[in-house]
Amino acid sequence: MRRLHDLALRRVYIFVRILLCLVALAAARLMAASPDTRLDPLLHGVEMRYNHAQSLKMDFTETYSMARRPSQVERGVLYLRKPGKMRWDYAAPAGKVFVSDGKNVFLYTPDNHRLEKSKLKESEDLRAPLAFLLGKLNFWKEFRSFTSRAEGDAVWVTALPNSDQAAYTQVEFLIAPDFTIRRVKITGQDRSLLEFVFSNEQLNVAVPPAMFAFVPPPGTEIVEDKDTPDTVKARP
Repeated sequence: MRRLHDLALRRVYIFVRILLCLVALAAARLMAASPDTRLDPLLHGVEMRYNHAQSLKMDFTETYSMARRPSQVERGVLYLRKPGKMRWDYAAPAGKVFVSDGKNVFLYTPDNHRLEKSKLKESEDLRAPLAFLLGKLNFWKEFRSFTSRAEGDAVWVTALPNSDQAAYTQVEFLIAPDFTIRRVKITGQDRSLLEFVFSNEQLNVAVPPAMFAFVPPPGTEIVEDKDTPDTVKARP
């Protein structure tokens, strides 16, 4: 079963890929020439800010839009801890949690008391973000071109994927003068738009390892990946 290869999974991992791909680009010292040379110092500044951080905490607002459908807005707090750990605590909808402990990913939805679990695999969807958190991502393997445009005191950077099989057609991220990433926009193959707005960023905050060991409430239905035994069970 590939239930975690749905929109919720793509939202989380596409974000991580974009946020930290910038680090790999600068670390690789721009092995391929960017058509917009103004990006070099900008991306280097992002690298200096994020590359050495061991943990990160920030508020997020997530909006998913598609033609002729109401927009879906969710918000909460995101925690990242190297290597490979992250936790999305949702305030709206309240109680929703997405966690990676570095080996597995867990999506808990309180409305149906359901926990979906999947192993991190060497798949096209999961390899890039996992490798990125370990510092091994090749940025130029992900994107083929970059452009920029100013917006007030910040700069929008647009990246186009190398592969036509990617889940998205372009990604845009807004970089502030202090090299923080304020917003990320992802345009899907289905012309959907997923946008993250970030605020109150804190680097190297205390993030206990226990935050990434999610324990579901009693009575939760646990649905595991097809490669895991006992695929459906209930926690007493």
